[in-house]
Amino acid sequence: MEAVFGLLVMLLGVSHGVETHCDGRQYAAQCYGPLGGTVVLQLMDEASQIPKYEWKKESTIILRWRQNEIITNSLKDRSVFTPSNGTFRINKLSRTDSSEYTLSIFDLEAKLTSKKTLHLSIQAPVSSVLMVSECLSQGEMKVSCSSEGGDSPQYSWTLGGRALTDAELYSENKEENSITLKQHVSGRVACKVWNHVSSVSKEEDIMNCGFIYINCISDGTEISQWVFAANNTLCIQSTTVTSDHSLLVHGLLVAVLFLLFIGIHIFFACKKKKLKALLSHKRQTSQRTRF
Repeated sequence: MEAVFGLLVMLLGVSHGVETHCDGRQYAAQCYGPLGGTVVLQLMDEASQIPKYEWKKESTIILRWRQNEIITNSLKDRSVFTPSNGTFRINKLSRTDSSEYTLSIFDLEAKLTSKKTLHLSIQAPVSSVLMVSECLSQGEMKVSCSSEGGDSPQYSWTLGGRALTDAELYSENKEENSITLKQHVSGRVACKVWNHVSSVSKEEDIMNCGFIYINCISDGTEISQWVFAANNTLCIQSTTVTSDHSLLVHGLLVAVLFLLFIGIHIFFACKKKKLKALLSHKRQTSQRTRF
């Protein structure tokens, strides 16, 4: 009982201050008002130019105007009519305000010249949003969105501020309260919950579930699937062969560089020896000539 009372108090707090506007000048207009809040209805352009009119809720007269004067206003304790712009403001809306309303306009001879209807629906606003994510068995990420209160809530989803694509979703329906993301998808996911009188959003950073996609041939069998990286035992041999191959290439490169270094060393050693022999020969020749 306390929980129900607490939710009611919370919804009333959210509804307070919520205001909607609706143009009721069009025939059969559909208008919405927030439960506990305010709706402003545009009934006409200007009342001063109209000799007489009546606005009824079904068969009950709500507002009666005659010769620039309000004769009747059955909602005067929670409403304001502004003749200069033809708006009727209703505060503290309740479920009983949902109904069909009819505006009848008369000329100076009390003849009916115009009749328009509008339907007013009262909705509880969405108060808050809860987002929950969970990893599924194959590495998909299921993200669910729920709201406190709110009549006829609708849902929309975005990733990084943009609409989700079919390449990122397992489910093509993006308007429900849950979606399933593919294994590679991560980023800032936002859920928007709204109805005709309110809108609330929730955002969270979603990481992938740690799955990797493998595509190899093991023991003659082709394997193509998503696996959990931390527990993966498939296609390890391919990885080892690749590693051994890299080591072999690295070893050959070191051997070539070593042999090249030895060759250069021998070359310069021979050049130095030849140079010494040449200088010694010239010195001996020079001495013989002197004697």
